[in-house]
Amino acid sequence: MEKVIELSYALDTFYLLMSGALVMWMAAGFAMLEAGLVRAKNTTEILTKNVALFAIACVMYLLVGYNIMYPAEAVNSVWPGISFLLGADNEAAEIIKLNGDADPDNNSTYSNMADFFFQVVFVATAMSIVSGAVAERMKLWAFLAFTVVMTGFIYPIQGFWKWGGGFLDGLGFYDFAGSGVVHLCGATAALAGVILLGARKGKYDKDGAITPIPGCNMPLATIGTFILWMGWFGFNGGSQLIISDVANANAVAMVFVNTNAAAAGGVISALIAAHILFGKADLSMVLNGALAGLVAITADPASPSPLLATIIGMIAGVIVVFSIITVDKLQIDDPVGAISVHGVTGIWGLIAVCFSNKDATIVAQLIGIASIFAFVFITSFATWYALKMIMGIRVTEEEEYHGVDYSECGMEAYPEFTDSSKV
Repeated sequence: MEKVIELSYALDTFYLLMSGALVMWMAAGFAMLEAGLVRAKNTTEILTKNVALFAIACVMYLLVGYNIMYPAEAVNSVWPGISFLLGADNEAAEIIKLNGDADPDNNSTYSNMADFFFQVVFVATAMSIVSGAVAERMKLWAFLAFTVVMTGFIYPIQGFWKWGGGFLDGLGFYDFAGSGVVHLCGATAALAGVILLGARKGKYDKDGAITPIPGCNMPLATIGTFILWMGWFGFNGGSQLIISDVANANAVAMVFVNTNAAAAGGVISALIAAHILFGKADLSMVLNGALAGLVAITADPASPSPLLATIIGMIAGVIVVFSIITVDKLQIDDPVGAISVHGVTGIWGLIAVCFSNKDATIVAQLIGIASIFAFVFITSFATWYALKMIMGIRVTEEEEYHGVDYSECGMEAYPEFTDSSKV
């Protein structure tokens, strides 16, 4: 019996670690997607942001974020309290005793360190969403300063409300893998930053006309999307947490199938919607359609049938096309469509939970959406505003004109093709 318990523990720990590694690989997907959708003169800076934000997120979540999100004893259901650093991992004798207990809730099936690793890569994902939305005109160091606050405090507090046993969890708010906790959170922080930051020069004229600013490398953006698609199997699949018995193994398989189905549905519907609207197969919309389907199904990839998951993804693909157009008309400049992909379709995914999950109610879902949006927007806006007053958040017009690669990083990604003195 002891050997069976230890083997189950080892299997679930390994599964969680490998799922976390897949989610970490999504950092490469975000970097490639964003690098492909910005102009060549801003590529090095956005790559630097993606590497640096991942490192900062890991350190801040280690120092304080994890304990805020999963406190040993919360102050109340809204405020978890603050403590620092990670505790010890499980002992073999303790695991054997807990798993042999008659109380089904008295159970521990994987390593605490594996849980931390799986959670920390989610934090970096939320912050990566912000990176693309503020691209091409934000100061690098202002962005990194915001990263400290976002990953150490803002994200963990609202994450505690659902995944740490806070008031949203008590209300019955359902968010399996983070359409709200991760994606809506990241998009909301991005929206607050974009509003304060303003649009890129030349994006909108005085009459409100929109000037398209195409990305420099669509093959790179496509590779990034496929990497994200692949990493999402760890994102959603790993959120089942356990795979060592038949029921959980079957649930993981369903999560994988539904995740893939929703992404495929998003691609198809975005492709059709773009062709109807523009008369062309717009690749950027197709890529965002895939991501929209993935974001939407993240709220609950376990309950729907594969057909319903495909439909949820298809609706998300249509929503994201219209949302990107609408956001642009509102003169909210989001170079990669992050606010629409992660925010608007994240909301759709949280509402769609009610179609197949008998434990979810529309009231609880709407309260969860409103709570996450309000808290993250207010705290993010305040943080961005403080940074604006202290150090400024936008580069100069001249630096923006020549590209932030040279002014912020001192090097260019494509030196053979760009000249910062002439761009």
